[in-house]
Amino acid sequence: MRAVRAAGIRDGRVLEAVRATPRAGFVPAGWVGAAYEDMPVPIGHGQVTTQPSLLARMIEALGPGGDEHVLEVGTGLGFQTALLARLAGDVVSVELWADLTEEARGNLAALGIGNVELRTGDGGEGVPDLAPFDAVIVSAAFPEVPPPLVEQLRLGGRLVQPIGPGGQEDVVLFRRTAAGLAPLRVLTPACFVRLHGRYGFPSDDTDA
Repeated sequence: MRAVRAAGIRDGRVLEAVRATPRAGFVPAGWVGAAYEDMPVPIGHGQVTTQPSLLARMIEALGPGGDEHVLEVGTGLGFQTALLARLAGDVVSVELWADLTEEARGNLAALGIGNVELRTGDGGEGVPDLAPFDAVIVSAAFPEVPPPLVEQLRLGGRLVQPIGPGGQEDVVLFRRTAAGLAPLRVLTPACFVRLHGRYGFPSDDTDA
């Protein structure tokens, strides 16, 4: 929590969501001792959780309202999903690996978080049957925003994504306008895992 405040997060709703969500319930058993360090934690498949201060910065910029319909790309073990669920009306979250989806499902259920729908699949394709979304947050890097995510974002909606090759990128806040997706500002430089799939890097690059 101190690291989140030190990162400059001032939104009281975001701070309360972080305070109320025990990260220890969203990391592998062997990493529970490091759960409250402001650091990424490996979760398998070459993936890591994002450190809490960076999650909080991205969510604060996204600004989910209490009744908004939010799409998350990259569920991981569900920590960011849980934060979003406390701040939005409901969350649809997509994870590439089925075992991570199931672990996240159990983690969220243990906290009684029910306003979430988890899907296993290619996050870059979004979830067209549940679109449009008021806000989209992508927790993996690619040099551009996947077109389906733009198409599934309502006019005026916000999107946050790390833009770059994976490992060295800028996290950017966008807004959808009538002319397309408009960048609003760079939130921070960061180091993210790559987005894999049809609108990302080839999936066979991943550690299965």
